[in-house]
Amino acid sequence: MLFDRIKQNPDIVLGLATGGTMEPIYQQFVARLQQEKIELSRLRSFNLDEYVGLNPQHPKSYAAYMHEHLFQHIGYDSQRHFLPDGLAPDLDEYCRAYSDKIRRQGGIDLQLLGVGTNGHIGFNEPGTPFDSRCHVVRLSERTRRDNSRFFAKGAIVPETAITMGMQDIMEARQLVLVATGSAKAETMARFYQSDVTPDVPITALKQHPDARIILDEAAASQLPDAVRRQYAVSDKITSGPVRRYA
Repeated sequence: MLFDRIKQNPDIVLGLATGGTMEPIYQQFVARLQQEKIELSRLRSFNLDEYVGLNPQHPKSYAAYMHEHLFQHIGYDSQRHFLPDGLAPDLDEYCRAYSDKIRRQGGIDLQLLGVGTNGHIGFNEPGTPFDSRCHVVRLSERTRRDNSRFFAKGAIVPETAITMGMQDIMEARQLVLVATGSAKAETMARFYQSDVTPDVPITALKQHPDARIILDEAAASQLPDAVRRQYAVSDKITSGPVRRYA
């Protein structure tokens, strides 16, 4: 998925996501990169989010995640790969500048997305206006509880984060959302059943002209049988047919 898009357009601007769902995507990208070289010097990227208060070297920061899973393998250049700064002295001004930087780079061509169990994309919690730009968000207890698995036992999960806003995300030319595991089955069923509403942020994808969803069998398990047959469901989330989810 990523490899082929970059090969087709070396000047692509990617929107990148983090979390357990993205790890096999980056792993397979790096493995293919070791087999077949492509032009990466013109690639630019923006990350979706970052915890407020964590420095980039903190092992649980998303900056550290990106370096571990991708940037150390492709070469990190701070002039081309942009990561939200959770230590910015003026967070509101920083968020405005981050959205502006995306627009100055020509906008995002392909935005990778995961989804939280409460339907959030990025860290846009339920109720976030669809016209929101990059902003600071107070994370819900459900999100913090879900993310606690990435932290040491007893560690405090940050309460706030910087995230691209819903409008930043929806302005990407293509969205690719990946959901895996049984914990996401109820979320995807709710997506399918719900009207477009800020109360279920993922439903915004129904309004996007090129939004694609990739599910494994577990994540698709609560969808109607006809839907599961009609749309792409793959155990290997970076292979197999991918169609627009309508």
